[in-house]
Amino acid sequence: MALDGCLLLDRLLAEGRECEWLEFKERSASPADIGCCLSALSNSALLVQQPYGYLVFGINDKTLEVVGTDFSVSKEKVGNEEIENWLATQLSPRVDFKTIEFVYDDKRVVAIRVEPARDIPIAFRGVEYVRVGSYTKKLKEHPEKERKIWLTSTAKDFASEIAQTSTNTDNTLTLLDYQRYFDLMEIATPLDQKPLLNRLQEESLVTVSPDNDLLKITNLGAVTFAKNLNNFDRLSRKTVRVIVYKGSGRLETLKEYEYSRGYASGFRDLVNYVDGMLPAREQISNGLRETLKPYPLLAIRELLANLLIHQDFTISGAGPMVEIFADRVEFSNPGKSLIDPLRFIDVSPKSRNEKLARLMRRVSICEERGSGIDKVISSVEEQHLPAPKFIDEQHSCRVILYAPRALRDTYSEDQIRACYQHCCLRYVLNEKMTNQTIRERFKIKDSNYSVASRIIAKTISANLIKAADTSNQSKRTARYVPFWA
Repeated sequence: MALDGCLLLDRLLAEGRECEWLEFKERSASPADIGCCLSALSNSALLVQQPYGYLVFGINDKTLEVVGTDFSVSKEKVGNEEIENWLATQLSPRVDFKTIEFVYDDKRVVAIRVEPARDIPIAFRGVEYVRVGSYTKKLKEHPEKERKIWLTSTAKDFASEIAQTSTNTDNTLTLLDYQRYFDLMEIATPLDQKPLLNRLQEESLVTVSPDNDLLKITNLGAVTFAKNLNNFDRLSRKTVRVIVYKGSGRLETLKEYEYSRGYASGFRDLVNYVDGMLPAREQISNGLRETLKPYPLLAIRELLANLLIHQDFTISGAGPMVEIFADRVEFSNPGKSLIDPLRFIDVSPKSRNEKLARLMRRVSICEERGSGIDKVISSVEEQHLPAPKFIDEQHSCRVILYAPRALRDTYSEDQIRACYQHCCLRYVLNEKMTNQTIRERFKIKDSNYSVASRIIAKTISANLIKAADTSNQSKRTARYVPFWA
């Protein structure tokens, strides 16, 4: 939803004065002054619990008269660098800000909207600033505000934050697919608006502002049941991107799609879309044409659910992504994993989005106990596919699902990974891995048990598995457990 600059300015002028999260400037400011202001406004917006801070050019800060400005952020440069790019690199940690240029009563106005600080105070060139009334000050000079910022940022709850600042009831119902919510909950949709809204409030999908009775949509409500996430400025980058490439590299894109519905309301369609984009082949069986997919649908479904639920929403400018290649599918989401990828199979998941996870469990999209990865590994083994690869990167987590490949075409690291995951899966099922179960996993003939023994030996050397009984010297009857057992 495009932001109307004139309506925004009417709302800001109605404040009647500058304040902690709002600053007016008549003409222009130096790049350094703008950077200091954005740091202060971002930190102060967190303190006073405002969804944004605003720096507005073209307004007399004493009389609030709209005087207009020739200042243009899009034309300003620092050296040869555009000022927006320069500010983005000078503000730390990175914080999202947006420039809005518009005409109000035939006068040009420029507003810069900045998000509130999240995990730590925002600094400009290494110095943190804060607003004290209508003045910009160094944060270190006000330790009481610094303490409050740290306490507030620690207690921030993404799910409860407001996605849509304020709106009337009809707009709220227009933006949310509330009918899908009641369908997934398997309860009748209330015929009257009041009980319907009460239910949405009880679910924390919306909240009511106590001062004006206007409804506000929470982040939880938007990410789960938005008709279109692009209607919410702060969540528009959290849409799911699905990219299909030609071959096994990223040089040529065949198709790119942005799935913008809420995660709960659109999950089934998202799964079907991704499954429909996967390479497939047809075969004739008993006179009937049969379509064969390279990946189990259960694995696709569980990895998509993890992709959505475990992402770090505080990382702006990045969202969940599915990349489909000829030989693999990659699922990636912003945010490092909260647990070691080696323990994905046995450890109950830790979620940074517990309210989202809880709601997704209630509509049967993810598991209560966190057995999703177990199901992925089990379904992959049933089709004798290469083992999935879990990669924890600096700012993201990635899972790679590989297409069918003969054992002779796999690398040693692939065999070790498959052996370790198989051993973990057997252990959580209260069973033990043996040479025989490895032969079954890799479709190795019984007469070639030595091939299975070599795979087991390599996995032991990698310190990923160990013998369950060290006194048993027979490789054919030995049983094995994960290193952490």
